[in-house]
Amino acid sequence: MASDPEQTRKPFPVSWDQFHRDARALAWRLAGAGPFAAMVCITRGGLVPAAIVARELGIRLIETICVASYNHTTQGDARVIKAASSDVASLGGGRGKGVLIVDDLVDTGQTARLVRDLLPAAHFAAVYAKPMGRPMVDTFITEVSQDTWIFFPWDTGLSFQPPIREAGL
Repeated sequence: MASDPEQTRKPFPVSWDQFHRDARALAWRLAGAGPFAAMVCITRGGLVPAAIVARELGIRLIETICVASYNHTTQGDARVIKAASSDVASLGGGRGKGVLIVDDLVDTGQTARLVRDLLPAAHFAAVYAKPMGRPMVDTFITEVSQDTWIFFPWDTGLSFQPPIREAGL
């Protein structure tokens, strides 16, 4: 009998404080990787870490690439809803050199692959990385297992979290 994938996921709740610390740690790592002429954040998850990284690195030219692949619990096929502006896409000879791409998480690498195809010379950074997506990013802070489901603070409210031993993990 096949198991329900939602029941086998390891929950990893991330608080606002922890996410802010992790995004600032990403900025510290990126400080020596620039300079960056522009930033592209992958919406929606990349908006929050991009704001923090942009502040820390003094990046003012910020663009979005809008990709849809998740609903609140599952990942489907990724598709670009909105590409970066031609001003940003033309940087680095149209390959994105000098552009920093920021996302909250690289999971399977599907979204990252789409964005890399648009800006192949850009520097790709994510706060969290899973093993399948890790080869697609240049810089990340924390690696979690592929079967981990990260609960980001913008997706959750304050509620009781049962101890790991009671959650059957």
